[in-house]
Amino acid sequence: MKVRGSRIVVTGCAGFIGSHLTDALLAMGNQVVGVDNLSAGKRQFLEDAEGYKEFSFVQADLLRDDLRPLFKGAGSVMHIAANPDVRSGAHDTLSHYRQNIEVTYRVLEAMKETGVKDIAFPSTSTVYGEATVISTPEDYGPLVPISVYGATKLACEALISAYAHSFDMNAVIFRFANVVGSRSTHNVLHDFVAKLRADPKRLEILGAEPGTVKSYVHVSDCVRGIIMGAEYARSKVEIFNLGSNDKMTVKEIADIVTTSMDLKGVMYDWTGGVQGGRGWIGDVKAMLLSSERLRSYGWEPTMNSQQSIRMAVREILAGRA
Repeated sequence: MKVRGSRIVVTGCAGFIGSHLTDALLAMGNQVVGVDNLSAGKRQFLEDAEGYKEFSFVQADLLRDDLRPLFKGAGSVMHIAANPDVRSGAHDTLSHYRQNIEVTYRVLEAMKETGVKDIAFPSTSTVYGEATVISTPEDYGPLVPISVYGATKLACEALISAYAHSFDMNAVIFRFANVVGSRSTHNVLHDFVAKLRADPKRLEILGAEPGTVKSYVHVSDCVRGIIMGAEYARSKVEIFNLGSNDKMTVKEIADIVTTSMDLKGVMYDWTGGVQGGRGWIGDVKAMLLSSERLRSYGWEPTMNSQQSIRMAVREILAGRA
């Protein structure tokens, strides 16, 4: 996939990862058409992008609007738009189906009809479900997701693979660890900071102590990985895990947040969780990805999980997330 001097469509360009990716692509000399309905993304996240004459923003609904005029003449599509809220899948299944699977189908159809051959797609570690191999490689199977979010992302992967093989397209799929950093709008860090600002003496934590144990990657490292993987992918459908090489518990995250906020003596109030200690329905208890395939192309995260969490907390407290 050409990621330098190309015309690239970025869906979800005003969201967390999409806005950072848009900035990076523009800095590399690309012409970027950013598409977002601003239901979750924020126009303020595009302030840097809008300083480039090579950037054009289109407010559009990927579920309803005709995407062909947006895709015509593009070299590739980086389809970042999605419903990323894992927890909401337990009570709002339809939005995950429509915003993930149906939107991806419409993107692929528009690509087919306009002759766009290359797509990059952010999937998720949750497609592995409760993996029995830690760290988990890309060829692990069977894939048995336990959340509706993970299931919809896996369905999107299958759909993308089928279109690539049926209609002579090329696809690069990235299975992310938990991504944190500036411009994020919801995750455990936001939850903890908001709760501690409301009550500096007590922190409610979903689940059972010490909580789930997972890998975290900073958005800056994530975006570098997307670009490198897209540029160097050689297979018709290439799949890359993307994450740091360590993991940490929810309790360790709580300790970092309270220390960063200069709070002492905070009581951790564990809820006990659901389904044997999960924070919520569909919450995977342990996750660590093997990113050796992407590392073989030269990508390395600049921060481990703990450093990524510390940086992200600083960004939240500074008002940048």
